[in-house]
Amino acid sequence: MTTQTSYANLTGEYTLDPTHTRIGFVARHAMVTKVRGAFNEFTGTAHIDGDDPAKSSVTIAIKANSIDTRNADRDAHLRSNDFLSMDEYPEITFASTAIRQTGDASFDVTGDLTIKGITKSVTVPFEFEGTAQDPFGNTRIGFEGSTTINRKDFGVTWNAALETGGVLVSDKVTLEFEVSAIKAA
Repeated sequence: MTTQTSYANLTGEYTLDPTHTRIGFVARHAMVTKVRGAFNEFTGTAHIDGDDPAKSSVTIAIKANSIDTRNADRDAHLRSNDFLSMDEYPEITFASTAIRQTGDASFDVTGDLTIKGITKSVTVPFEFEGTAQDPFGNTRIGFEGSTTINRKDFGVTWNAALETGGVLVSDKVTLEFEVSAIKAA
């Protein structure tokens, strides 16, 4: 376990590694099961201040059309105006506004999440998973976190009533982040 005092050596600029990072989501479907998906195209950077985590920052830009739920018809529907209106809003973005250390290896990252042109403040609790040198000599850091949002807060309101009661898609969506970032040389 890395202690707070050893975070100083992590100070620097980082780039998200898209081949080892997952930005995903989970939503209830038909009130009885969950649908999991991810975005396959995104970029992100982070500035880590190991001495004062509050001075750290992160930005992420997600290509909305890279949504992947392993079902082509569902993905096409999610790209449509019923959900993410990807022709009009091609990116989902997040820019941190505050980072607070909440435990030895836990951090709350608060920032502006923009979906469909609507920006709301969200807080994602993250756990620091560690740091390592990869086989190519790069310094890597890992974080995992998740938070739940209400999709209607971002103008994603389409739904269908079920004959048995309830709705096809839950309002609550859990966002999941499994992050691997590489330190700039």
